[in-house]
Amino acid sequence: MDRNDAATERRRNRRVPLGGIEASVHVPGEVRPFAARCTDLGVGGMTLISAYVPREGEQLRVEVASPGGPQGIAPLHVRACVRRCHPMGDGAYAMGVEIVEVIG
Repeated sequence: MDRNDAATERRRNRRVPLGGIEASVHVPGEVRPFAARCTDLGVGGMTLISAYVPREGEQLRVEVASPGGPQGIAPLHVRACVRRCHPMGDGAYAMGVEIVEVIG
């Protein structure tokens, strides 16, 4: 079983693949957010791809753009806790985050 299969088995809720929707990762103490892509989303969490390297358990604020673009629904704003992070090999990191609170 590879790392992704193990992560999938621990999930409580189904994830919907999004194909890399634009997202922003807001880190406490940092002035500017880090650019990210949301590759999947579920009731309890999401996977983000970013150059930012979080530590496990780190609390972040994440904004995911509407799949329909600016004319679609409002962006999703959440507080999230980092549950896993691993390098993608091209300077990017995949992080699995648990949604702690939906802000808006």
